[in-house]
Amino acid sequence: MDVDIISEEENPMLHRTDIRFETTHEEATPSRLSVRDSLAAKLDKASEEVVVHELDTKFGMRKTVGYAKVYDSAEDALDVEQEYMLERNKIGGEGDADAEEA
Repeated sequence: MDVDIISEEENPMLHRTDIRFETTHEEATPSRLSVRDSLAAKLDKASEEVVVHELDTKFGMRKTVGYAKVYDSAEDALDVEQEYMLERNKIGGEGDADAEEA
């Protein structure tokens, strides 16, 4: 899967860079986690520092356009991002033991 960065916008207040990207793929639309890993590898960042927000594939096309936030550290991502986005991107994962008590 090829990942091409379309635009980058620095956001120093939140310690991140907002990125628009395009991927070209052979099979079906790639999963959020595989796109996150490919984007992290391209940007030389850890996977926990990349949060993929949006993936949009037009019907029948082999291109997917997306939006991601790349944080300076994983702690910054945990502080800023909403809980459901962290769960979708498999970042963090604490609090599972409390659910078993109920």
